[in-house]
Amino acid sequence: MRRARVRRWYVMQIPYFAVLLVLLVAGVLVLVDRWRRGAFVFGGGLAFAAVLRAFLPTSRAGLLQVRSRGFDVAAYAALAAAVLWMAITIDPLGTR
Repeated sequence: MRRARVRRWYVMQIPYFAVLLVLLVAGVLVLVDRWRRGAFVFGGGLAFAAVLRAFLPTSRAGLLQVRSRGFDVAAYAALAAAVLWMAITIDPLGTR
């Protein structure tokens, strides 16, 4: 019974782990000096989190659920917009 409960917990966290994987890819891009692409991927990951939180039922949102659905979607979307705006508008400084 305990094993089934642990397995169910991991299955519930799949959306969170998917967003975490996207953010990990963004971190790797930043570490290999592709910071602008990393910022785009990071912003995309936050937008992905907003979409998942908006459309998944609360029982399936897992750790993406922090507050109410409206607050979470607004916060993820605002952060995604801010990061994407910075990635677009900041001078690339000779990088791509």
